[in-house]
Amino acid sequence: MRRFAADRARRAVAASLRGAASRSAAPSPHAPPPRHPASPMGAAAMAAAMARAMSTAAAGAPPVSLDTINPKVLKCEYAVRGEIVTHAQNLQQELQKNPESLPFDEILYCNIGNPQSLGQQPVTYFREVLSLCDHPALLDKSETHALYSSDAIERAWQILEKIPGRATGAYSHSQGVKGLRDEIATGIAARDGFHASGDNIFLTDGASPAVHMMMQLLISSEKDGILCPIPQYPLYSASIALHGGSLVPYFLDEETGWGLEVDELKKQLEEARSKGITVKALVVINPGNPTGQVLAEENQKKIVEFCKNEGLVLLADEVYQENIYVEDKQFHSFKKIARSLGYTDDDLPLVSFQSVSKGYYGECGKRGGYMEITGFSPEVREQIYKVASVNLCSNVSGQILASLVMNPPKAGDESFESFMVERDGILSSLARRAKALEEAFNSLEGITCNKAEGAMYLFPRLHLPQKAIGAAQAAGTAPDAYYAKRLLEATGIVVVPGSGFGQVPGTWHFRCTILPQEDKIPAIISRFKEFHEKFMDEFRD
Repeated sequence: MRRFAADRARRAVAASLRGAASRSAAPSPHAPPPRHPASPMGAAAMAAAMARAMSTAAAGAPPVSLDTINPKVLKCEYAVRGEIVTHAQNLQQELQKNPESLPFDEILYCNIGNPQSLGQQPVTYFREVLSLCDHPALLDKSETHALYSSDAIERAWQILEKIPGRATGAYSHSQGVKGLRDEIATGIAARDGFHASGDNIFLTDGASPAVHMMMQLLISSEKDGILCPIPQYPLYSASIALHGGSLVPYFLDEETGWGLEVDELKKQLEEARSKGITVKALVVINPGNPTGQVLAEENQKKIVEFCKNEGLVLLADEVYQENIYVEDKQFHSFKKIARSLGYTDDDLPLVSFQSVSKGYYGECGKRGGYMEITGFSPEVREQIYKVASVNLCSNVSGQILASLVMNPPKAGDESFESFMVERDGILSSLARRAKALEEAFNSLEGITCNKAEGAMYLFPRLHLPQKAIGAAQAAGTAPDAYYAKRLLEATGIVVVPGSGFGQVPGTWHFRCTILPQEDKIPAIISRFKEFHEKFMDEFRD
C-alpha cells in the first residue's frame, strides 16, 4: 500500500515538474534566447521537492500535524478552559448517561467569569431595549406598550435612528456604529469628569479581540516585551505568545493584598532591557483578575507617572469596574487619573478595555465591548483602524449593549427604580458570596485567602503537605493542578489551578469564581471543606 502511495506521489510530482518544465521551455516568440543553461539549484530544488513528497506519502504522514503547525500556537495556553475544564465536561457527559456513576449530581463551573451560566438573570431594561432593536416591528404594535417600559421603547427608537437602515443584522462601520460610540463616550465623560470622544472608541466582540488587536500592533518579534502582572489573566500570556512577543512578568505582592509596587515594575523593566528586550507596554488589571484587588488612587498615579517616564503604552484592563465590594475602595479609570495629573493625549498613550461580560450585567454570550484609545498619532490610529477593518465590524447587538451599559436608566426614567433594584441586588449578593467563600477558605488548614475587594474571583493559596507535592510530581503535574483534579473528581467543583495564571515559584493557588447563586454557596462550602479535610489527612506529613 505504501509502495503504491509512493509511486503515485512520484508520478504526480514528476508530472507537475514536466508541466513546469514544458511551460518554461516554451518561450515567447519574441523572447531572446537564454544566455545561461538551467540553474543546477533549480534542479536540486525539484529533486528535493520530489523526495519530500515521496517521503511524506510513503510514511503516510498527515499534511497537518503538531510538527508542521505554527509553533506560536503550541506555545499559547489558556488555563481557564484548559485540561481541568475538559475533564469536567467529560464527567458531565458521564453524569448525563448515568446519574448515579459519580459521587455528585452536578458539575459546578467555578472556573470562569460566566454569570448567566450559573443562574444570574439578565438585566430587564437591557434585554427589553435589545429585543426591540432586533425586532423593530414590535415598536409598531399597540400591545408592546403593555409589555415594555416606556423608556425602553423610547431608547430603542433612539438607537435604531443611529443605525443605518435600522438594520441590526447589517455590517456597521469597522469601529462600530458612530452614534453608539458617541453614547459610550458620553458615559465615559460622565464617569470620569473629563472629555471623551466617540472617535477614540473601537467597539469589539468583548474585550478580548481588542487586547489581541493591540498586541498585534505592538509586537513585531520576540525582542518586543509586554509587562504583565503575575498572577495574570491568561488572555495576556496567550495573546503575547500568539503574536510572538515576550511576556515580562512583574509580581503582585500577596502579603499586601496583591499590591502593585512601582519598584517591582522598575526592577523587571531594567532586567528585561538588560536582555535586549524592548518593553512596549504595561498591562494593569484593575480590579484584579484573578486576585480581586482594587488599586488605590495614589498607587494609580505612580503607575501613570512610571509609564510616562519610561515611554510605555498603558494597557488598562477595566472590565470589572462595576464590581467593587469594599466601602473604602472605589474604581478610578486610568484615563481619569492621567487627566487629573494634567496629562493630555500628547503625553501618554493609553488604551482602556471594557466589556459587557462582567459587572452586574454578565452578558458574556452577547460579545460586546470596546477599547478607548488616546495618545496615539493619526498615522498609528490609521493602522489600528486598518486592523479593525480586516474583521469588518463587531456584532451590532453587542455594540448596543455596550452603549446601554455605559448609559443605563437615569433618575426620573420609568425603569430607573426597578433597574437599580436589579443592579444593587446582584452586586450586594456578589459581595456576600465573596465574603462567605473567603471566610470558608481561611477557616481551613493549609489555605490562606486575601479579601476579594472587587472582580469575580478569589485566589486562595494552598500550603500543601510535602507528600501531596510528591504525589503531584509522580503524576507528572503541578501540585495545584493535582489538587484541582482531585477536587473535581470528588465534588464536581471546577476551579483553575494557579499555575495557569502564573505565581511566585514554590507557591500554589487556585482561582474560584464567586458566581454560583447565593443559595448554593453553603452546599459548595460544605462539599469543599469535606474534600479538603480528607485531602490533608491523606497526605499529612
